[in-house]
This record gives sequence, C-alpha cells and structure tokens, in this order.
Amino acid sequence: MKDKKLVLGFLLVAVSSLLTLAGCGKVHAQGDAVAAEALPAARVIPDVDLTLFAVEHPEQFPLATATAHATTSELVVTGTVSPDVSHNVPVVSLASGRVMVVKTRLGDTVQKGQLLMTIRSDDVTGGYSTYRMAMADEVLARTQYVRAQNLYEHGAIALNDLQVAQDTEDKAKIAVETAAEHLKLLGNDPDKQNSMVDIFAPSSGVITDQQATTGSLVQAYNTPYPFTISDLSSIWVVCDVYENDLATVRLGDNAEITLNAYPDRMFRGKVSNIGAILDPNLRTAKVRIEVPNPGNMRLGMFARATFRGQTTEMHTEVPASAILHIHDRDYVYVPAPENKFRRIEVVSGDQLPNNMQEVKSGIKAGQQVVSNALVLERTIDQ
Repeated sequence: MKDKKLVLGFLLVAVSSLLTLAGCGKVHAQGDAVAAEALPAARVIPDVDLTLFAVEHPEQFPLATATAHATTSELVVTGTVSPDVSHNVPVVSLASGRVMVVKTRLGDTVQKGQLLMTIRSDDVTGGYSTYRMAMADEVLARTQYVRAQNLYEHGAIALNDLQVAQDTEDKAKIAVETAAEHLKLLGNDPDKQNSMVDIFAPSSGVITDQQATTGSLVQAYNTPYPFTISDLSSIWVVCDVYENDLATVRLGDNAEITLNAYPDRMFRGKVSNIGAILDPNLRTAKVRIEVPNPGNMRLGMFARATFRGQTTEMHTEVPASAILHIHDRDYVYVPAPENKFRRIEVVSGDQLPNNMQEVKSGIKAGQQVVSNALVLERTIDQ
C-alpha cells in the first residue's frame, strides 16, 4: 500500500512539471509573435541630392568656360590703427603747482606754441625771491668792489683784498644771471613778478592723452604728463600674424589696408617691424605697418591688411554674373546629365576687369558654368 502511494506521488510531480513547461513555451511563443508585430520590415529610402536641379529647357541658360588666372599669393590679417610712438610728444611742466585754467581738451588739434593750460606755482614765487636776493647781493658786491678799487689806488689795501672784492662781484653777477634765466625758462619776465606759469604746445598735432584738469596738481619733470600730443600724419596698423604665416611676411613688404569704416577705400603701407616675441596663447606675432594718414584714419579703428606674396598661384576666373551669393557664401551652377544643373560652393577672390570674378577654389579651369546664375536660381524657385 505504501509503495502505491509513493508511485502515485511521483506521477503527480511529473504531470505538474510537464504542465509548467508547456505554459512557459506558450508564453515565449506569444512574446515572439508580439515582437514580430512591433518591428516592421526594414525599407531602404533613396537619398535626395539637394544640390541637383532638373530643368525642362537647359539650352535657355548659356554656359561659360572657367579660365586659368595667374595671381600672387596673399595673406589677410586683422589689426588696429595705433599712433606712431616716435611722433608722440609729451607736454612736460617745468614747474610744480595747481592747474588754474585748461585751454584744450582730449582729441583737440593744436598748433605749436598754442596755450594749453595755466598753473599757479610756488616754484615761480621762489624763483622771484631768489632773483631779488641775487640782485641785492650784486649791488652790495659792486659797491664793495668800487670801494676796494679806490682804497687800493691810495695804497690802503693789498692787491689780494682787491682781487677778493672783484671775485665777489663776479659771482654776484653770475647769481643774478642764473636766477633771471630760471624765470625766463618758466616763461616769466624777471622784471614783472607773476606766480602763474603758462604751458604751451611743444609741437603741432592731436591731444591723444590728457591727465590734467582744472584744480589738479602737476609735478615738474614728472609723470604722468599733463598732455601727450601725437602727429597723426603717419600712423601704425598693428596686426596679429599667426606663427605658420610669418614666413610670408618680410620687412619692407607692401600691404593693402582696408578699414571697417571705409570698406571701399584702399590705403597702402609698408611693413616696418615684425615682432620678435610670440603671444604664448594665440601663437601670433605683432606686425607693424606704417601708413600715411590722409586724415580720416582714427586711432583704434579695426583694419584688414593684405600681404601680397612673392610666389605665383593659379586660380580660375568666371563671369561675375556666374557667382551666386547666398547667406555669405558663393555658388556656381555646372551642367549635369539628364537636363540637370548642380550647385557647387566656391570661394571667390578679387573682382577682375571686364566683369570677371576670381575663384580661388571650388572649380577648375576648363569647367563650364552657367553664365547667369541668378536667372537660373529664379527659375528653380518658381
């Protein structure tokens, strides 16, 4: 009886295991079916060439052949307009004092000898005091010398005493002359006492720096100087040239300068210095170009300098109408099979004579382009 119960128990366990395995298989089969329904079959979608355009009558758009164009290599860099420091003249005050009147302002154009400011100085007051004391000493020394001469002629004093009196008189005259010269150097008349000192422009130019204002103090022969006058008839354009491009720039090379303020006007200058020290962060060197200033170049203006190299490069040229300008980029249309045209991006160069345009890259000599790209572009848009 006991053996029959054991056999029956084993049979029940076996049947339960079979049912469990059957249920798991059904679940996996259902999961595979769901996955198969969730993932559709992959389809290959052909790519669309957005630079290719088909037209019905391509013969309506005349073609032109790009030709070779020889030109020298060029390097374009940016810079700023700066003053020529050799033409900067500091206005030095010869007396210390307080500024009473300022006659000019920063940015004004002044002429040599023009009054810039007036200061009240104790140096001048002291100079007049020294001059008056020197005058009094000279009068006394002259009187003593005349008396000594009279006594010597009558044998009352020795020759040595006469010589001492003459030496004292000579030194007194020198003291008077020195004190008078000091007052004249400060711009004052020794015979007319005045505590004011006028400061005049030492040269003609533009006031490019001003440190003096009414009521401020000025130190004699000391910085900061009250004014700095710059001759802007010749200025510098200081440019940053990358280390890899320095080999193309040489001392004495000519440079073409354009300003953001006058993009249609060309200025010409010459390289006068190439910096000996590179910026460790930017890896650039300062290149200085001396440029004659016709009068409209202002300090601090942004400039673009173009250096023309010594080697010749071959570019292509096409009609100017073949270039299409879209969003600061240049394109041309070239013919393609099956009555189509392809739009190609190019890099334009200089404007050439006879309505031709230089192309630096994008197409080669001998390729055909649509001679009027704007007409084709409008046709495509329509």
